[in-house]
Amino acid sequence: MNRRHVLMLLALAPLPAKAQSPNPTGPQPELPKERLVITTRDGVHHEFSVEMAITPDQQTVGLMFRPSVPAEGGMLFDWGIPRDSQMWMRNTIAPLDMVFINADGTIRSIAENTVPESLAVIDSRGPVRATLELAAGTTARLNIRVGDKVQQRIFGNAP
Repeated sequence: MNRRHVLMLLALAPLPAKAQSPNPTGPQPELPKERLVITTRDGVHHEFSVEMAITPDQQTVGLMFRPSVPAEGGMLFDWGIPRDSQMWMRNTIAPLDMVFINADGTIRSIAENTVPESLAVIDSRGPVRATLELAAGTTARLNIRVGDKVQQRIFGNAP
């Protein structure tokens, strides 16, 4: 292949996405939002508009440096395939509830009122498809518990 062909191929190649620094110093821009509904065991539906953390860079930064999370908002970390989810609160200044969700959309486990800026590992206690971060106190306030159902496109059950 001659030099001109190599240059043409390089010109046609997509530019790589801007990578987030491994040591972020501020919040990432707001991510695209999607609808998510949690149905509790008593049949009550709670609707949220959540930011979608899809890429490893988005997932690494998550809700770091954000002073608060909206009452009907949050961030959904889509792992793509079921895997153990281990989170921490480094550089996260707002307390959170973390909801760990199985591939079928059922809630596997919940960590309520996580401690801001803690380096303690918060574990899903088994493989999950996604982790949902909500404002601290949301799961208690809405009576969301293990076994409740999450509806969202990534679980193939979008409302």
